[in-house]
Amino acid sequence: MSSPNPTPAPEGRNRWLVLATVALAQLMVVLDATIVNIALPSAQADLGFSDNDRQWVVTAYALAFGSLLLLGGRLSDMFGRRRMFLIGLVGFAVASALGGAAQSFEFLVGARALQGMFAAVLAPSALSVLTTTFTIPKERARAFGVFGAIAGMGGAIGLLLGGYLTENIDWRWNLYVNVFIAAIAFVAGTMLLARHEEKHSTKVDVPGVVLASAGLFALVFGFSQAEPQGWDAPVVWGSLAASVVLLAAFVVRQRSAAHPLLPLEVVVDRDRGAGFLSILVAGSGMFGVFLFLTYYLQLTLGYSPQQTGVAFLPMVVFIVITAQIQTNILVPRIGPKVLVPVGMVFGAASMLWFSTLEAGSGYPRVLVGLIGMGIAMGSIMPSSFQFATLGVARQQAGAASAMVSTSQQIGGAIGTAVLNTLAATAATAYVRGHAPATPEVIAAGALHSFSVAYLWSAGIFILGAIVAGSVFRTRTDRAARLANEPAEDRASGPVLAN
Repeated sequence: MSSPNPTPAPEGRNRWLVLATVALAQLMVVLDATIVNIALPSAQADLGFSDNDRQWVVTAYALAFGSLLLLGGRLSDMFGRRRMFLIGLVGFAVASALGGAAQSFEFLVGARALQGMFAAVLAPSALSVLTTTFTIPKERARAFGVFGAIAGMGGAIGLLLGGYLTENIDWRWNLYVNVFIAAIAFVAGTMLLARHEEKHSTKVDVPGVVLASAGLFALVFGFSQAEPQGWDAPVVWGSLAASVVLLAAFVVRQRSAAHPLLPLEVVVDRDRGAGFLSILVAGSGMFGVFLFLTYYLQLTLGYSPQQTGVAFLPMVVFIVITAQIQTNILVPRIGPKVLVPVGMVFGAASMLWFSTLEAGSGYPRVLVGLIGMGIAMGSIMPSSFQFATLGVARQQAGAASAMVSTSQQIGGAIGTAVLNTLAATAATAYVRGHAPATPEVIAAGALHSFSVAYLWSAGIFILGAIVAGSVFRTRTDRAARLANEPAEDRASGPVLAN
């Protein structure tokens, strides 16, 4: 039962300061998925762990984050967005400090898992704060334009910042830097977020938590093991099969639970469902850029980590520019049914362009694809974030926000595993077909594997364009649906586009 006096949204300038605060927290969570990748070689040399163990520094974070997101969103609805936002910030900062100070591989992996746990609290609470703060359609569009741009460019910023810190200071600062970011966001959140906010006295659906967390854990774990173990390994197909069974049982449980962890009406709405799917597809496809283009720049063109990060800056710039143009001008006039598929097409075209890169290709050719990817992410993410939480009841804002983060996290995990496996298989086949395995043949095999990954990424984006164009509502359908809903129960006001 919700409190009788919902907290009014902050007024005037404070709303935009709230946006800056939650965007800073979101940036910290998103960039942490890539900033540590650049630090891995240095961390491995320092702590002395094997190549086979290296993946767990990344996987531990993804497993904890992905499997606990739905619970984190529900806790935000139950105990208040402000409280869970601040708890998430403190926990994430402490876990980051522990990771930076790690003197053993096991301690580092444990700290990364702890980071993922608090990220699962922080990410949905940050987005639900935004969802319930901006209810005026025009302001909401601008706010989600910024938030979506942060989501789209966070990985690239992680590469840039990670390269600089690793090369000029120490790999440990890739984790320590979170302490400073979290401190700023904590102070701002303490001052700006309302102390007396709407809470909902309900119970946690414990069976639902167990089924969802176990199912998402099995899903992320299964995909994470595909590249090192192979798709035919029992641990891979067994985990994926278990995830299907557990998640199916979770859906059945949510249909009958008195206090569902994820009310199914949040997901089955066409606009929100299309938003979730678009975020998942974009997260899967864009890893073809962050992962394999990083390899190409460093291994083929000989860039340093810092140069690699700088090379991604044009993509960041075009994400920001495109996101603002889309949300302020195009979304109100055209809507996501057109803009998101157009963004997906730009993503597919960029991937096809990257697939033509050769050993002698210079950065200008890379730049063309990066600009295309900037336009793609700036078109997909803001609209998808906005419509994935459109019209959701205030007491379900945390659950909807958690689904947004879950879609992005699961999409990234699937994209990393599938593309990594396809690339590794292509490289092995190329070297076998061009024996003997000289250094030149191995280098050519790596370049071939990058092209294969880009082509599959292009296919993912094309699939996303078809799904988004088919599922998003038209303007007429959306206006009719919103007209029949009680406005006082919605976390966000109607958007009349499309």
